[in-house]
Amino acid sequence: MSSFSSSLSCPTYRSRTSSSPFLSTHHHPHHSLINVVDPRRSLSFHSASPQGPNLSELCVRSQQRKSVQSSALVQDGSVATKSSPAEELKDGLVTIPTIKAENVVAESNGEGNQSTVSITVVGASGDLAKKKIFPALFALYYEGCLPEHFTIFGYARSKMTDAELRDMVSRTLTCRIDKRANCNEKMEEFLKRCFYHSGQYDSQEHFVALDKKLKEHEGGRLSNRLFYLSIPPNIFVDAVKCASSSASSVNGWTRVIVEKPFGRDSKTSAALTKSLKQYLEEDQIFRIDHYLGKELVENLSVLRFSNLIFEPLWSRQYIRNVQFIFSEDFGTEGRGGYFDNYGIIRDIMQNHLLQILALFAMETPVSLDAEDIRNEKVKVLRSMRPIQLEDVVIGQYKGQTTGGVTYPGYTDDKTVPKDSLTPTFAAAALFIDNARWDGVPFLMKAGKALHTRSAEIRVQFRHVPGNLYNRNSGTDLDQTTNELVIRVQPDEAIYLKINNKVPGLGMRLDRSNLNLLYSARYSKEIPDAYERLLLDAIEGERRLFIRSDELDAAWALFTPLLKEIEEKKTIPEFYPYGSRGPVGAHYLAAKHKVQWGDLSLES
Repeated sequence: MSSFSSSLSCPTYRSRTSSSPFLSTHHHPHHSLINVVDPRRSLSFHSASPQGPNLSELCVRSQQRKSVQSSALVQDGSVATKSSPAEELKDGLVTIPTIKAENVVAESNGEGNQSTVSITVVGASGDLAKKKIFPALFALYYEGCLPEHFTIFGYARSKMTDAELRDMVSRTLTCRIDKRANCNEKMEEFLKRCFYHSGQYDSQEHFVALDKKLKEHEGGRLSNRLFYLSIPPNIFVDAVKCASSSASSVNGWTRVIVEKPFGRDSKTSAALTKSLKQYLEEDQIFRIDHYLGKELVENLSVLRFSNLIFEPLWSRQYIRNVQFIFSEDFGTEGRGGYFDNYGIIRDIMQNHLLQILALFAMETPVSLDAEDIRNEKVKVLRSMRPIQLEDVVIGQYKGQTTGGVTYPGYTDDKTVPKDSLTPTFAAAALFIDNARWDGVPFLMKAGKALHTRSAEIRVQFRHVPGNLYNRNSGTDLDQTTNELVIRVQPDEAIYLKINNKVPGLGMRLDRSNLNLLYSARYSKEIPDAYERLLLDAIEGERRLFIRSDELDAAWALFTPLLKEIEEKKTIPEFYPYGSRGPVGAHYLAAKHKVQWGDLSLES
């Protein structure tokens, strides 16, 4: 068993819907089960305020739940509990551990038995760490979501002092708009918790030195450690190997967040997973897809499973097609070297959009437990029909001059080969061969250098049979079709397109929106996706992280298509920078009797 395996102790910081800390990889032999009602489900849907729960409220609730739940400590493999065993809930079950007296760890009045979390950002000098990870950690600290005792370490090859790291980090920190009064004070307190250690990613010696520093700051407390791998995937395994043998926790949990890409195809993904599992257990690996932390993606299951008006409609009987649209209004801008090795299908479709599709199309899970949700997502992915090349359109943006400004083409980027055929745009039609979705086209579209920046889900419903008002609404039935739009970014919103009579003596119909615009409805700032996912990783909540079999199923769907495109050297259709993409995407939609929703005048 690896040294990481020994750290599978019960997390002190409980997740919002995570499984019981006693149900770790190694179950206690004396557990018994009693059915009870799980009150946590209501917390996922209801807010104490009309504005809905913000991150701060969720953190407060998390602390309240933790105060009445068992907090387990592990010493020499034994479990100790500080509160009544009947208080530990998991999906309608109470876990009652029988603990021998000699295994109970007595609490002391000092800090020796208190726990601490050490967060190490591996690759701390990179753009992702500077722009996303450190600001997200500060936001969590600002909202009071981090534990009382925590330390943040930056680890990278660059030579840097603690002061230089703090200076670098301070330039990217911002405060919540409703708490500006103590912003500078909070920043100073946070930066005092940030330290730096320079080292190679494959050096056992350097990770031993990191471990020594971590222990100094942990001060003898129960040690929990989180490593965020913000580094290229080709050095993931080296870093994990060194952390496993030299810097993992000996008496608490150790978790590793792995940033995408998770390989280039089924073979490389499986090889990466196999290598990681030499040093980690599956429940220690947190594969992060930041799109799953987006507020509107999080709201998908709430919208569907807690609103009676939507659940009966969520099937082939009422839905004509579903569209997942992702567009950026900028190109690679001098950073095409990385992108050229992956392309838009691997970078956006295989992970972001496919994950959202699985959440959208899954059956009702048994509970909100992470494993129950991920089980349903895997079923969707395994039910999907192999993607045919004739159901795919790829494109690449070319240079364009607009208003006297010249925008470079993809191959004008100096980091991109001049003869590159890597697609910067792709559209595809996918199908789920199960009873709920048989015959419904799921259309994906993703591209760079398009006319707008947006990410949205569009649910187009079927035409009204025997519509009495066809004469009043014209011959284009698509213009009168109900459509549910979930705008993930920017300007988060949910709106439903309905037909409505225009006021007046005549009978003229108009298409109107029932609109929930988040900025108008909620005064609180929406947390960044990385904030939610980092908090979940600290609390041990795996619901929004990708499991290995889920990853295998996703790659199994796209790998044959990618292989065919690359072997045939399929030439992408060129489209001007700032346009709506290749014309072929319209023909693809028309082939399946669909019209792209984002191209209508109303959008």
